[in-house]
Amino acid sequence: MDMRERIEHAAQALTPVHLEVHDESHMHSRGQQTHYKAVIVSEQFAGLSPVRRHQAVYGALGGLMAQFHALALHTYTPDEWQREATVPDSPTCRGGSKHDR
Repeated sequence: MDMRERIEHAAQALTPVHLEVHDESHMHSRGQQTHYKAVIVSEQFAGLSPVRRHQAVYGALGGLMAQFHALALHTYTPDEWQREATVPDSPTCRGGSKHDR
């Protein structure tokens, strides 16, 4: 199971009604399986601030969080997702990694 699949599997703890995990490592200088974007739609996010939503995701992912460099989170309730249903594009990497020459 690759890292993207492991993130998807762990995120099931949030009982998502919609889940997308994208490996965006190709957009960054650190190499493979380091940068991800997740779109998670869950009723569990109802009434939670964005910070609390992200903390819920971190809790669900547990030790996986230490196994990659970055995770862009887009968290929605089902009602929010029905209204918005859009996810911003990730920015292009601007470098700055210790792996850059």
